[in-house]
Formats: sequence, structure tokens, C-alpha cells
Amino acid sequence: MPLRLSDLLARSDLGLSVAYDVPPPLLARTIEAATVSDLLTPGKWLQGGELLMTIGLLLPRERAGCRAYVRDVAEGGAACLALGLGQGLPYQEAPRPLVAAAEEAGLPLLTVPDEVPFIAVTKAVFDARAGEQRAALHRAFATQRRLTAAAAADGLRPMLAEWTAATGVGAAVLDPLGRLLAAGGPEPRTPLAQARDLIDRVAARGLRGSASSAAGGQQLEVQPLGARRLRGLLLLTGRVDDAARSVVPGLVSLLSLELERRHLRDEPERRRRSALLSELLAEEDPTADRARDLLRAAGLTAERVRGVVVEPGAGDGGAEDAAAQEVAADLALAMPGGLVRVTPTAPGGTPGGLIEAVVGEDLDIRDVLARFAPGCPAGIGPATAPEAVRVSVRQATGLLAVSRSGGEPAEARQSPASRLLLGLGDPRTLHGYADAVLGPLDLADHGEELITTLAAWLESGGAWDATSRRLGVHRHTVRNRLDRAMDLTGRRLDDPDDRFDLWLATRIRRGGAATGAAGGPPAPPPARPAR
Repeated sequence: MPLRLSDLLARSDLGLSVAYDVPPPLLARTIEAATVSDLLTPGKWLQGGELLMTIGLLLPRERAGCRAYVRDVAEGGAACLALGLGQGLPYQEAPRPLVAAAEEAGLPLLTVPDEVPFIAVTKAVFDARAGEQRAALHRAFATQRRLTAAAAADGLRPMLAEWTAATGVGAAVLDPLGRLLAAGGPEPRTPLAQARDLIDRVAARGLRGSASSAAGGQQLEVQPLGARRLRGLLLLTGRVDDAARSVVPGLVSLLSLELERRHLRDEPERRRRSALLSELLAEEDPTADRARDLLRAAGLTAERVRGVVVEPGAGDGGAEDAAAQEVAADLALAMPGGLVRVTPTAPGGTPGGLIEAVVGEDLDIRDVLARFAPGCPAGIGPATAPEAVRVSVRQATGLLAVSRSGGEPAEARQSPASRLLLGLGDPRTLHGYADAVLGPLDLADHGEELITTLAAWLESGGAWDATSRRLGVHRHTVRNRLDRAMDLTGRRLDDPDDRFDLWLATRIRRGGAATGAAGGPPAPPPARPAR
């Protein structure tokens, strides 16, 4: 318990007394320290909460001077003023102007008897403060032991419940996206919406720091959880006193260990979902029911899904593989369904592989990538029916080169990407872009025929008769082929951006764009997937 002014008055060995009828709220003031000063303006030397003792050597005798002195002491933050009395001292009793000024300012005024030296009062204050700190330390140790015992119960909630019971401070553990995992009570004391900005700010910094603020008149604090990577967030609601503050690091450590244990326990489930994704992408023409069954087995029930491909950071050997697996595990946690896998190798033989994922159309995938794969090249395929997600994944892979060049995730059907590619000279980048645009046609029956017809129509300026004569087929055949090509790619021939993208992709495949952009011989297009 903190040392109150009333506690000092209750000690008979000190013999302290009040100089006027001090109201009970003033007697309940906390005494943080004791000090002695006979300066006329001691306020600037105070820190707040002191019992200031003086013999009144320079104390003014007129009422105005006493008012100015008391005001300076009160504004300096002193909790109480004590006047030493005795033989050979300026005062044998508290002077009336000083008493009136103290009562008027609401500053408790005590008197110290002649037989009690100031050092005795000072020692009493500091002994009480030391006892208070020892008691706080004992409470902290007891709380830490209770938390450690709760940690053995193998769960987040027992630790949070023990913390709240011991400290009175609400606590909740959230995942890295701010979703509630466990709370110390039936519900978090503060709605998560009130702490959203604070949660997002700490999550964006990873393990690098905590933050606190006030919302709705309540103190909020967020601490990151995890060993080497961010696994979750601790939200504290309420004022954390000194005793509880000393336990916060232990609570953070225990919760972090529990989340790391969960991460390891979830590895078999991540492998199962990775196998489901591999099974889905291995089938060239899965039926709609078959594709939806595979997605439902992972808990993903979205009507439309999209493929996402992430290229982990460059490295060497096992370190890069481990980093890719860590990023994949984070993404699996953040993405509903958790359909994520790491491929054995990236196209072109790059060690370490790519991270492939399938997510629902409604997921804010850019936010997830910014949080868990910052700085990594990433391609985002178009939304498709579940049975066509293989095409979306391939398109996402083709956009990796564009993402490397642009420094941010590249999404299918972003018209600025095609304008960017006009100025690029890297054949691998250009062909990756062409694969992203024409990928659905590559995987379709008679896909080469569709691409040839599309290229001829674009080069003829959209003239149906000229295209039919060039290909030696009826104009209705040309129209039917283009209609099918647009259905597969999701493009529109009457959309200028779509026509530009299709034209650029077909020119890249023929080598014309690569020559025009770099001024050198074009690289051969990548091999088409076997059917």
C-alpha cells in the first residue's frame, strides 16, 4: 500500500500534528519522498509528492508573502508542508498567516515537534517507501508464479485469467491481423474497434516495439508476441501499476512461448492443407464439384477465388528454404482456409521455391502481403471459379517479374503494368507478363489456335473480313474463337486497356515487342505446359 499522509500522522514516535482541520481527502495524499528546504521559492526544486520540511528561516511574516510562498510550494507539486518548531528556531508554533495561506490553498500544513529531528521524518518516509517496494516485489513474484503455473495448463486463457485476477488489468491475445484468440474474461473489456489503430500500428512494426494510448477514457497498451517472428499481440486494458509493470515482460514471454508451441503443433495441419492445394493444382481440368470439395476440406467456401504467388527474399541454401517456410506459415495463418504451399524450385531453377496460395476473392490480399511478406515480389491472379484457380495461379506467377520491377505486388488486369512493360528490355520479364495475360488460353483446348486468331485480329485493327482472309476461315469462326478467348481471359475487346494488354502479350510471344524495347534479338518464349 502506498504511504499516505494519514499514516505519518498515526505514528506516535514522530509526533506530527496538523496546523488546521485538514479535510480527509487531503490526508489521503500519497507521500513519495521527504526533503528539507528553507528557500523562499523551493517549488522549482520539487518533483511532486514530497513532504517539504522547513524551519521557516526566510518565511515571510505578512499574509501576502505567505500566500506567495505557499502557492510556490503547491505549484511545485508538494503533497504537504511541515514546519519545524522548537527552542532556538524561528517558530514555536505555526504562524497564523502561514496557516491561513495553507488552508486557503488546500495544502496540508503539519508541525514537527522540537524533539523530533527532520532526519527521523525522512527515514520514516523512505523506510515506508522501501517496504512498499518490497511488498510490490513480493506481489510481482507471486503473480509470476501464478502465471507460470497457468502456463503449464497449456493454453492462453488460463494465463490471461490469472493476470486479470492478480492485477485487475484486462488482457486479450490477438493474432497478427488483430483477430481475437483468447481473453482473460468472457469478453475483452475494451471493444477491439477502439484499439484498432493501436493494434495496426504495433503489428506493422513486428517485434520492434509496443505502444500505448487512451481510448474511451481507458488506458490501452499493445505488446508484440513471438520469438523470431510476430505470432500475436497482447492487448492490455486498464492502468498497469508498478507491481504489475514488472510482471509484463514475464507475461509477454510466457504468451510468446505458448504461441510458438501452437505454431509447431499446427505444422501437421499446414502440411495437410498444402497437400490439398497441391492436389487441386495438379488436376488440369477438375470438375466444379471436385474443386469446391477440395476447398471446403480446408474451410474455404468462397464462391470465387484467386491465386497468389510470392517469391521469398534472395538467400542461399537452407536459410532461404527456412525463410520461405516461415513466410508460408505466416500466410497460412492469415489467409482463411490456409491453402499455402512452397514449391520445390522456382521457374528457371532459382533455389528456395515460390510460395503459392489460393484465397477468397474478398480477402484484402495486399494488406496481408504487406504485413507478412513485405518487400517480396508477389503476383495476384484474377478471381475465378474454383475449378479454374490453376489458371489464376499461373497468371500470378507470370506477374512476378512485373512485381520485381515495380517494387510492389502486381495484380492481373492492372493496365499500368502494360505501360510499364513497354519500357522494359528484360525478355524474362516480358514473357512473364505475356504468360500472365495469355495463360488461360495456353491451358485451353486449341489454345494456340485461339492465340493466333487473337493476334491476327489485333494486327488487322479489329477488321473481321481481313482477319478471316488472313487465316483462311469464315468470319463467324473468327468471332466464335475470339468470344471464347475473351471468356477464358476475362477481357473485353471493346475495352482499350484490355486490347492494349492483349496486343502487347501477343507481340511479346511473337518477339516483336522484345526487339522494339531492347533493340536486340528477342528471347524465345518459355515452353508451354504439357497437356
